[in-house]
Amino acid sequence: MEVRLEVRGDEGKREHPVSVTMRTPGDDFELAAGFLVTEGVITDPHALGDVRYCRDVDPQEYNVVTASLRDPGAFDASSLTRNFYVTSSCGVCGKASLESVEVMGCAAVADGTLSVQEAEVRALPGRLRSAQHVFDRTGGIHAAGLFDAEGRIVLVREDVGRHNAVDKVVGALVLSRSLPGSERGLVVSGRSSFEILQKAAMAGFPMVVAVGAPSSLAVSFARRFNMTLVGFAKRDGYNVYSGGERIAGLGGNAG
Repeated sequence: MEVRLEVRGDEGKREHPVSVTMRTPGDDFELAAGFLVTEGVITDPHALGDVRYCRDVDPQEYNVVTASLRDPGAFDASSLTRNFYVTSSCGVCGKASLESVEVMGCAAVADGTLSVQEAEVRALPGRLRSAQHVFDRTGGIHAAGLFDAEGRIVLVREDVGRHNAVDKVVGALVLSRSLPGSERGLVVSGRSSFEILQKAAMAGFPMVVAVGAPSSLAVSFARRFNMTLVGFAKRDGYNVYSGGERIAGLGGNAG
């Protein structure tokens, strides 16, 4: 199912419309929280207060979510001048450049934040697939998973939109006050795009492993922001495009 969701931000004085996305219903509060943080609308994830379905619509509107802030100063109103119309297929339209992401507050990931054994990297796609319960029923939905240094997948979210699935994972960490995610990595069921790398970096993830191919801009992003990027991951091989030093036992066999 693909249904429209509107996200609003409440910084104390009034509500601001922020984005419209087509999503798979479920984990809506995580989706809203993750989007607000990964797109730089909220500059401090710890400033996020409650997230709720809209109260000023009668009857109750479950396709409109409002997020309030503990600290109104953490709301970046200038970010609303960017185009935040999101579709499940293409993500946020109008992303300008790597420089624009730096302006949003995205910083390079520190060294020494995560190391994963080479064999565990190979195992990640299969572990993610085993946790894709909605995909089992529909055959047409994306997934994003959070994994630890032992290669265990500790959180999985699914959505018709690739970027939404990532935002739901990040949002779960935002709501549990668990960011930055410097000791965790992200595995995604499809290809890795610029937007997915941006979202991972905003959450502090040092590593992104994708079942599919990376875009050329995703590779440039990973190298610029000191991230490990793996593509075409499967049990019998994968390609490393950046940050191979975080894969223990890699040696010369990267593909």
